Amino acid sequence: MRRTQRTMTLGAGMLASALVLGACSSGAVSSGDGSGAAGGNVTLNLATVNNGQMKDMEKLKTEYEKANPGTTVNFQVMEEGDLRSAVTADVASGAGQYDIVTIGAYETPQWGKNQWLVDLTPELAKDAAYDVEDILPPVRDAISFEGKQFAVPFYGESSILMYNKELLDKAGVTLGANPTWQEVADAAKKVKTGDTAGICMRGKPGWGDLFAPLTTVVQTFGGNWYDSDWKATVNTPEWKEAVTFYKTMLDESGQKDPVSYSFNECLTALKEGKAAMWADASVAASMLEASDSPVKGKMGYAHMPVNKTKESGWLWSWNLAVPASTKNKDAAIKFVKWATSKEYHQLVGKQIGWSNVPPGARSSTYEIPEYKEAAAAYAPITLDVMTAVNPKQPGVNPQPWVGIQYVSIPEFQDVGNQCAQLIADYIANRTSVDDALGKCQSLAEAAGAKQKG
Repeated sequence: MRRTQRTMTLGAGMLASALVLGACSSGAVSSGDGSGAAGGNVTLNLATVNNGQMKDMEKLKTEYEKANPGTTVNFQVMEEGDLRSAVTADVASGAGQYDIVTIGAYETPQWGKNQWLVDLTPELAKDAAYDVEDILPPVRDAISFEGKQFAVPFYGESSILMYNKELLDKAGVTLGANPTWQEVADAAKKVKTGDTAGICMRGKPGWGDLFAPLTTVVQTFGGNWYDSDWKATVNTPEWKEAVTFYKTMLDESGQKDPVSYSFNECLTALKEGKAAMWADASVAASMLEASDSPVKGKMGYAHMPVNKTKESGWLWSWNLAVPASTKNKDAAIKFVKWATSKEYHQLVGKQIGWSNVPPGARSSTYEIPEYKEAAAAYAPITLDVMTAVNPKQPGVNPQPWVGIQYVSIPEFQDVGNQCAQLIADYIANRTSVDDALGKCQSLAEAAGAKQKG
């Protein structure tokens, strides 16, 4: 499932158990070295999420199977929560049920560090036709550990500001390509009417819901989860300023009952003209510009708003990886390379449609004439943002992990979800900002202490 609806429903307890299993089995897991069963036939089991891009891959797998006689690729398509549960348990324990797995930018470096995944670096480097350097650098950084690449991106995204040009023009409001958050908040107040929210923003609890955009707001306001020594820095003036700003903007200009809104709700509001602006995942632009969208051709796009930083977009990717437990390593790597290649992007465009080409993974995709025409409204801004963000230091100060709207430690799922509920309570006027941040600080401190060794 795309990052925009990520809920990270796998509990911290399950992940912790998986980590223990992985630690117990790491020395015994075999990475395999063959191409499959006797006679040259091989069946690859691929676990993936049930979104459109992956369903397109499943449709096109027959093309791969025709070109590789004897190879069969079985897709096991699941809801995101089920996928995370099944894949984590299998990969961490070394059970070997899956030959290829779909995982996010959050998991990849952690699992690479744990030696749960095959290091793809050598295979990618020696294949000039694959052109690993064509993969967008920020995406490669996010899915690498100590310079080694343990997955390849199937598609990636950042976040952008989307706005209805007709509604803004009617209110006499203009926005540049690189607005500040204050400019956006001021514009939202001017555009808001009795029937239309000036801006729609996520408020639904969850680290993949509310905290997806809110963490980027915190980072551009100068805050972050931890400093370079893993000291929690949640209960700080920077966090308070950012969270208060977010709530005030929603109170003054946002949708009613914001804590019930996440990606889908804001997308619907924008399509129906019930909201004028929305800062969220760049993949939403393709839906706003779809042939059946009421606002197709009416939308404008800009970089994610900033405060103290030059950029504030997030970075996420869905990636294909090969578990170390596979018995079909060579065949699995071969399919993974095909499904993330330049040739695959051409195949999608020609057989399914150019607007369906996986975005945010390869630079060369944005040079394909047919894709540039189909995605003209949003492709340039998406590429600009994705190449400009810095997952190593997205905020004002250095951080000891790679990642923008998440912290790449196992404990973050639970910490993020609990803190998101606290902030949602503040947005809904059920608690104070000081109480919410104070409790979140304690949660973050406990998780940070485990990283200090």
